[in-house]
Order: sequence, then structure tokens, then C-alpha cells
Amino acid sequence: MSHETISQSISIVHPISLSHGKNAEVWDTTGKRYIDFVGGIGVLNLGHCHPGVVEAIRDQATRLTHYAFNAAPHTPYIELMGRLTTFIPVTYPVSGMLTNSGAEAAENALKIVRGATGRTAVIAFDGAFHGRTLATLNLNGKVAPYKQKVGVLPGPVFHLPYPSADNGVSCAEALKAMERLFSVEIDVNDVACFIIEPVQGEGGFLALDVEFAQALRRFCDEHNILLIADEIQSGFGRTGQRFAFSRLSIEPDLILLGKSIAGGVPLGAVVGRKALMDNLPKGGLGGTYSGNPIACAAALATLDAMTDEHLHAWGAQQQHAIVSRYESWRAQGLPYIGRLTGTGAMRGIELANADGTPAPQQLAQLLGLARGAGLLLMPSGKSRHIIRLLAPLTIEPVVLEEGLDILEACLKQLD
Repeated sequence: MSHETISQSISIVHPISLSHGKNAEVWDTTGKRYIDFVGGIGVLNLGHCHPGVVEAIRDQATRLTHYAFNAAPHTPYIELMGRLTTFIPVTYPVSGMLTNSGAEAAENALKIVRGATGRTAVIAFDGAFHGRTLATLNLNGKVAPYKQKVGVLPGPVFHLPYPSADNGVSCAEALKAMERLFSVEIDVNDVACFIIEPVQGEGGFLALDVEFAQALRRFCDEHNILLIADEIQSGFGRTGQRFAFSRLSIEPDLILLGKSIAGGVPLGAVVGRKALMDNLPKGGLGGTYSGNPIACAAALATLDAMTDEHLHAWGAQQQHAIVSRYESWRAQGLPYIGRLTGTGAMRGIELANADGTPAPQQLAQLLGLARGAGLLLMPSGKSRHIIRLLAPLTIEPVVLEEGLDILEACLKQLD
């Protein structure tokens, strides 16, 4: 199928054309079946065409396909925000707004913190990914390909090392870098917020150091700086709990939502402390399509399925399967098997050379081998050397094992 009419600036990982899918399986236009460990890059925690989500979409499509909430409120938006405020595991009163995407949620969060603090500077982290819009580009902790050829970006934005056991950066190292930042680069009183992923997605499924997260929360409180948690990829059960920040024993001031919020229908949100969310003038937030009724209906069905019992069971099952296989591959002495990154069901497998350096060529080879054998994988990491495992949480155990069998066979074929 020709892609001539599509911008060549869009990078495609798998050169196939998909036709349909069901839970953790997809089929291309030739009829070939694949096990899907990509999940729309973290969008399909409930799998392809989850029955409850499909039914909700169909029902809502017969009632109201669209209305701009700014013009006249509609019940799906109101119901969803009510449900979200009870689904977010924090102790303070929550309010929020719906957006079209995670990047749009991040953009609005920047407006909210500027309005609340009167400050403009933002501190982000190396390896971060927060979107492809102009403001979020500067938050990303990686230049290529996102920041190339686009000129001066909105700021000021500064970056710190991201501390994690998965990348070898310690809490002490990150705190030392933060001390240097505020003694050399910028006055702490000019900083509006820190924005951080509790588990980095694009960065390679790196789990944030707990000690650092708690130190950062204390630092923000001491200096009247707001803390934004980007849960766009790590949220809605990806780690086996509602949101990944819970494992850090902190409460962010604002939380960015997206990806698996609505079972595959475009939707995002920024939620947080009510006083923050209400600080801008009337009309300062909103959008024509933000909180589309069909997307809201899909999100409500998603929340129905995401009980704590389900999330814990799904996460434990997937974590056990992945960790067991990884340990087996290490015991077998498979070449290029590096660290296992992440937490819960949000796991990455690093491909590394014998000296520990990244092995991106082998990962590129693995993508092709696995695709040929009927398994779709997604790369991540600064060097694109970490396999990002994003199978639906609802994947049938037999299909998960089949996918891991294919992955093992392909790992054994690497040059």
C-alpha cells in the first residue's frame, strides 16, 4: 500500500499495514497474524477492541457524537471527570480538564503552573519524552530526532540526570546535579515546576529512584515549586497499579494522563489540586474536541474494567512471565541480554554488547526477525537498544507465552 501521500517525516517502525485486531493479536492486510507487544505504544492496556469499550462507543455514537464542552456541557464529560477524580489515588480535592492527547495535557499543565506561580522556568530530566508539540519538545531529554531543524524552543527549560537503578544514576548524583543547577544556571525562585515520569517510557522503561522522588517532593514544598507527574504511558494499570507514582509514596501537584485512558480513542487529561486547576481566567482552558463524548464514553468503560483487583492480577501475571523468561535467558547465556528495566508489568529488556555498551544494531535486527515470526516489538532508550514490552494487560496467558517463545527464538538468532 502506497505511503506517497503521507509525510515522510513520520518514522515507521514496522512496514506493514494492519487490518484488524482482537485483544493482543493483530492481522495485516495479507492476513498474517501477529502477537502485539506494542499495544499502540502503550494505548491498549485493555487490548484491541475490548468488548466493553466497543459497546460504549457504539451506544454513545447513537446519542451524541460531538459537542464542544466550552459551548455547552455534555454528560459524558461530566461523568468522566467525576470518575477520574475518585480514580486518582491522592488525598487532596481533585479537578481537571480533558484534552485530545498527552502532549496537549502537558501544554496545558505548563499554562496552569505559570498562572499559579508567576514563574516560567521548568526542570525536566534526561531521557524524558513529553510530546512532539513545540513546547513539549523542549521538555524532552533527547535532541534527535525531536528537536532537530525546529529552531529556538519555548523555555526556559533545564534538564537533570534521571536517577534510576535501571540506568546506574544514583539519587546522590542527581541531587548533586540539582545543587549545581541552582548555584550556576538558574535562581530556584524562578522555577515554576519539575516535570518527571515515574517510569520513563521512551527513555527505556527506567523506574524512578524512590529516595530521589521523595527528596524532590520535599524540595518542591520548601521552595513553592510545583511537581508534575507524567503518567501518560505509565498510568492506567501499566505497572500493575492505577498509577506508577503510588510506588514512590508521593503525591504530585498535577498529573498528566493519556494513552490507555480511553481504550484506543484519542483522549488525554491534566488533573490535580483544585486550586491549581481553577487559577486561570475563564476561557484560559478548553478546546473544540477536548473531551469528545465518544472518547469520554470509551474512557468510562475503561475505568469500569480497571478495578484494583484486575490491575493487580494482570500486572502480577505479566510481571512473573517476563521476569521468569528474562532470568532463564540470562541463565542460558544468550548473547546481548543486558539489564531488565522497569517495574511491574512495565518492563524493558536491554540489548548490550559484552562490554556493556548498547547494541542498537542487534535490536534493529531483532525487530525484523520477530516481525517475520509474527511478533511486533517496540524499541526505546537513548540508543534505541531497549525492547519496550507493552502487551495488553488483558493478554491471554497462552498468547503471552507464545509471544515470549518467539522472542526467545529470535534472540538466539542475533548476530
